[in-house]
Amino acid sequence: MATWTTFEEIDAWQKARTLTRNVYTATNQGSAAKDYGLRDQIQRSSVSVMSNIAEGFARGGVKEFLNFLHIARGSLAEVKSQLYVLLDVGHIGQAQFENIYNDASMTEVRINGLIKYLRNTDFRGAKFQTSEPEQPFELYERTNITNLS
Repeated sequence: MATWTTFEEIDAWQKARTLTRNVYTATNQGSAAKDYGLRDQIQRSSVSVMSNIAEGFARGGVKEFLNFLHIARGSLAEVKSQLYVLLDVGHIGQAQFENIYNDASMTEVRINGLIKYLRNTDFRGAKFQTSEPEQPFELYERTNITNLS
């Protein structure tokens, strides 16, 4: 069973981060930088992929996480579609298109794998655990308060 303590540990999020970085690099230079509508839309779509993975994870329940992963997958389809527009209007070349499209496809593979894993697990989510984890303020209360000033 996979265990993550932060969304940054999730491979799908890491791939989405790489995708977002490459989308920004491609669209902040050349003629793409001046096509404000398309540039902003593909950047927002790529950020949405990684943001929805993170938010879904943070919700603490498998059903909610699955919902956000489906939203992330929809945003990923937007990125792929918008890449074709960038290519077709000449803002990026074939090699750059293929590189970023490959990033998107690898992200999609990871998201689909995560969806499949979560659908088949009996784990309902961290928010449904019966034992409460140690709260951050408990650690703070154990310190010597007089040494904090």
